[in-house]
Amino acid sequence: MNSLQSSAPPATHNEIRLVAHAEGTLTTEHFDLTESPVPEPGPDQVLVRNRTMAVSTAMRTRATTTELPVSTYVPGEPLWGPAIGEVVIAPADTDLAVGDLVRHSHGWREYAVVDTARARWLDPNVLPEPATFLSRGATAWAALTRTVGIRPGETVFVTGAAGGVGSMAGQIARLLGAGRVIGSTGSDGKGRYLREKLGHDGVVSRSAGNFEQQLRRAAPEGVDVVFDTVGGEQLRAAITTARSGARVVLVGALSGQLGGDGLSSPVELDSSVLITRRITVHGFSLVDHPDAEEEWNHRFGTGLRDGTLIFPHTRLHGLDRAPGALCELAEGRHTGTVLVDL
Repeated sequence: MNSLQSSAPPATHNEIRLVAHAEGTLTTEHFDLTESPVPEPGPDQVLVRNRTMAVSTAMRTRATTTELPVSTYVPGEPLWGPAIGEVVIAPADTDLAVGDLVRHSHGWREYAVVDTARARWLDPNVLPEPATFLSRGATAWAALTRTVGIRPGETVFVTGAAGGVGSMAGQIARLLGAGRVIGSTGSDGKGRYLREKLGHDGVVSRSAGNFEQQLRRAAPEGVDVVFDTVGGEQLRAAITTARSGARVVLVGALSGQLGGDGLSSPVELDSSVLITRRITVHGFSLVDHPDAEEEWNHRFGTGLRDGTLIFPHTRLHGLDRAPGALCELAEGRHTGTVLVDL
């Protein structure tokens, strides 16, 4: 098969491999920066030079020994995750061309071989900067617009509001007409960020005591919509303070992921409260909304250009920074989406 390519790629590149599954605290010792031959694309594949990759808390879970209903990282093999890259070798009979930007799931390495069917072409005119295609906003957008909805003037509570998904959810809630947005976070510094940068009306924090009491003070009339990325006691407090007809959407389980329990985030809920207040609880996955990402990217591009939305993120430079970034994210040391430029 004929193929097109830019200047010849180097013979070797760097990639991050998992040394061993973490049985407790994840540290940089669980990872290894390895020099390996640059892979050669086969039929219906492209070679991509990665530019930027994203790091998320789900990766911490995949690197543990916890049994999961999803695939985990394998010791001795490269990690994977969302990345943006430039096509450097492409088959002549594909819609992709050398120089195209694509999003794919083979991050944690400088070069990646990607099946053409799994390389999503990115229109550079949609968003003002390529790295913004790694925003977690599509999850928040679809969950809020297609699952629970927001009526003008309602009070919205976002748990994990300074994270990659939560930091977009609060903004989107306001964009959709929320009258009051309250966010939870783990530190005073992040609380200030939520108020000063993201415009939250109220903040509840792990460092300030009882969640339910804090939430009742922040929303004395109760909450109408709950966007939950945490689970555990924060979800219980949200249900307890929910108003009649409230809608709850579950998009994450950070209390389990960061606590070392994998995806498990048990919480005791009073079913009588759900019944008498007619509260609905929805589990959400972006997998069920394959068209949402394109819809979101166009709305995000408009918001970035007119100033109604911002992209909260932490940006680090160098593939060697990625393991530390993941460990720091698990410790709650970063705000927004965590990006690593390669």
